Amino acid sequence: MKELNSLELDVQRMIFEFIGGLGIFLFGIKSMGDGLQKSAGDKLRDILDKFTTNPLMGVLAGIVVTVLLQTSTGTTVITVGLVSAGFMTLRQAIGVIMGANIGTTITAFIIGIKISAYALPIIAAGALLLFFFKSKKVHNIGQIVFGFGSLFYGLNLMGDGMKPLREFETFHELTVSMSSNPLLGVFIGTLFTVVVQSSSATIGILQELFGQGLVDLQAALPVLFGDNIGTTITAVLASIGATVAARRAALTHVIFNLLGTIVFLLILPLYTSLIAAIQTNLQLNPEMTIAFAHGIFNTTNTLIQLPFVGFLAFLVTKLIPGDESVVEYKAKHLDPLFIEQSPSIALGQAKEEVLRMGQFAAIGLEESNTYLKTSTKKHADMALQLEDAINNLDRKITDYLVLLSRKEMSFAESEEHTMLMDTVRDIERIGDHFENVVELVDYKLANKVKITDQALADLNEMFELTIQTLKDAITALDDKNTELASKVITAEEQIDKMERSLRKKHILRMNEGQCSGQAGIVFVDIISNLERIGDHSLNIAEAVLGYRK
Repeated sequence: MKELNSLELDVQRMIFEFIGGLGIFLFGIKSMGDGLQKSAGDKLRDILDKFTTNPLMGVLAGIVVTVLLQTSTGTTVITVGLVSAGFMTLRQAIGVIMGANIGTTITAFIIGIKISAYALPIIAAGALLLFFFKSKKVHNIGQIVFGFGSLFYGLNLMGDGMKPLREFETFHELTVSMSSNPLLGVFIGTLFTVVVQSSSATIGILQELFGQGLVDLQAALPVLFGDNIGTTITAVLASIGATVAARRAALTHVIFNLLGTIVFLLILPLYTSLIAAIQTNLQLNPEMTIAFAHGIFNTTNTLIQLPFVGFLAFLVTKLIPGDESVVEYKAKHLDPLFIEQSPSIALGQAKEEVLRMGQFAAIGLEESNTYLKTSTKKHADMALQLEDAINNLDRKITDYLVLLSRKEMSFAESEEHTMLMDTVRDIERIGDHFENVVELVDYKLANKVKITDQALADLNEMFELTIQTLKDAITALDDKNTELASKVITAEEQIDKMERSLRKKHILRMNEGQCSGQAGIVFVDIISNLERIGDHSLNIAEAVLGYRK
C-alpha cells in the first residue's frame, strides 16, 4: 500500500511539475513578446503594411514581426486580420506567413543556449527592473528579462517533470513506435500543439525530451514537423466568420506546413543523417540540435515554396471560391510624385482620399447601428475595422497634406487645403464616436442591460437621421453642393433638438421605473455620441459653404 501511495505521489509530482512548468514557460514567452512589442512601439502593423510589396519583402517582414512578438501564431493572426480588413493582399500575406515560420525558430535557438541554471537570477533581475523603476522603457526591458528567465525556469520544471518517464514501459513503446512510424510522430506533434496552442512550447518540450535521451532523433524530427502543422489551428480559428480572403490566408498557412512536412517525410532518412552530422561536426548540445533542425526545416520549406506563391494563391482561391468582397482600406490616391510635379493634382488626389475616408465613416456608423439592433458581433468587428481604416487614412492624408503645404499654391488651393485638413480631423473624430457606440453596446450585452422597445425605436430614429446627415455632408463636399450643405445645417439643428427631447423622454421612463440606471447611462451616452457626430457633419457642411471655424 505504501509503494502504491509513493507511486501516486511520484505521478502527481510529475504532472504538477510538467503542467506548472508549461504554464510558466508560456507566460515567459508572452511576457517576452509583450515587452518586445512595447519596446518596438506601435510599429508592427506598419512593418507589415509598408514592407510587403512583394513576397520576398513579406518574408522578411514576417521574420521581424515574429521575432518581436515571439509567436508565429500572433503574426499569422495579425496577417489574417489585415487581409480581412483589406490592408494586405493574399499574395502579400503568403510571404508574411512564410517569414513567420522562420521567425518562430528563434525561441528554439534561445532554449538551445542552455542557461537554465541562471533562470532564477534572471527572473530576479527582471522583477527588479519592473518594480523599482518608474521609466516605461525600463519596465519594458524588465518585462523582456523577466519573461526570458521565466521561459528557462518553466523549461527546467517541465524537464524535471519528464524525467520519470524513462521508468514507464508504455512511454518506451511509444517512442519506438514513433521511430518506426514517422506518421505517428507527426500526429502526436500536431495534436499536442493544437491543445497547447503554441509550437514554441511543444518544440521546447521536444528539446527537453531529446536532451534527456527520452526520444531519439528519428522519432523527434516527425514530432517537430507535426508541431509546425499544429500551430496553424489558431489562424484557422481566427479566420472563422472572417472574409473569404482571410480564410484563404489561413488555409495557405495550413497548406504551406503540410507540403513542407510531406517533402521532409519523403527524405526523412537523409534529413536525419544531415542533422546528426551537423550535431557531430558543430558539437551541438541536444537542445540546439533540435533548434537547428527546426530552423533548417522552416527556412528550406520557405525557399522551396517561395517561387510558387502565385500558385499557392491560385490553389486556395479554387479551394475557397467566392467573391473576396474586400474593401481596399489602404490609401489609393496619395502618390508623392504629384506633390513635386503638380500640387493642384495632388490636392485633388487628397480630396478623393478624404471622400473615401468619409464613406468609411458613414458605413461604420451604419454598422454600429446594426450591432445595436441585432447584437451580431460581425457588425461590431466591421465597425472597428472601419475605425482602424479611418485612423490609418487620417495619418496618411495628414502627412500628405503637410508635405503639400510646403509647395506654392494659389489662394483658392490654399483655402481648399485648409478645408481638407479640418475635414480629415472631423471624420477621424466621427470614427471615434461610432467606436464609442460599439463599446456602449458591448457594455450593454456584457451586463445584460435591458433597453425598452420605445427607447430602441428612439435610438434608431436618431441613428437614421445622423447617418443621412453625415452622408449628405460627404456628398456636399464631393460636389461642393451648397444646397445640400444647407440641408445638413438644418438637419444638425434637428439632431440637437432630438438629443434634448430623447434625453427628457428617457428620464421620464426611468422615473416611471421602465428603465434601469444602467440602461439610462447607455442610452444617454449613445445619443450624446450621435449628437457629436452631427456637430462634425455640420463642420464639414460649413466648410463647403465657406464658413470659417
